[in-house]
Amino acid sequence: MNSSNRLKETLLDRLDSKDWIVVCEALNHVRQLSIFHKEAMLPMLGNVTTLVVKSLKNPRSALCKTAIMASSDLIKAYQDQMLDFIDPMLLQLLLKASQDKRFVCEAAEKALIMTTTCISPNLLLQKLELYVKHKNPRIRAKVSMCICRSVHRLGVEGIKEYGLDALIQMAATQLSDHLPEAREAARKLSLELRAAYDKYVSNHQMEEMSNPTYNSDAWEQFCCMKLSPGNAQAVLRVTSAVI
Repeated sequence: MNSSNRLKETLLDRLDSKDWIVVCEALNHVRQLSIFHKEAMLPMLGNVTTLVVKSLKNPRSALCKTAIMASSDLIKAYQDQMLDFIDPMLLQLLLKASQDKRFVCEAAEKALIMTTTCISPNLLLQKLELYVKHKNPRIRAKVSMCICRSVHRLGVEGIKEYGLDALIQMAATQLSDHLPEAREAARKLSLELRAAYDKYVSNHQMEEMSNPTYNSDAWEQFCCMKLSPGNAQAVLRVTSAVI
């Protein structure tokens, strides 16, 4: 504990140092504290996160990658406690996952997977929704994949509580995206929502299931009611495989 206290006492100053080697060492200490002494760092979590984000913006690849790994460890350790501070970190992770430097991109993608694994999906979706129409198509693609993973964790009741209307609109928007990664994630999301819709109908209106076309008709009506004609047809095309 004495060792962790010594690390903590100078941590913020070292994270804000002009010497990138000192900052890199401090980021590794952030990782160490978040894994082994997370309660000790909790009171300074907001300040630590702000300085980690500063390093995420650094053009030096080695420092940036270390900051990405520190971000992942913070998210894994503190989970929903990160929600008050995660917005700038999430944006930077999306940006880094969308760039051309492979080892930085791969580290950022792993951090995004950690984010969708550790943070409550209904809360994270509210953050991700802000980037669905981002001007950068690569960011939209990464957001689509994050949304798809988060919705999968929601389950049928969670999807209903979050709002099937909002989720199907997100999926429909990205089915026509420029990048194939975004379209594929939107296709998976559409299938996930169709399956959840059918299961919900099956659980709550069993008496009407004697009609074998009920699910298909109801889903088509739902899509046509909630989406523009073009978007409705796009969703119906990709979800017809589950009929």
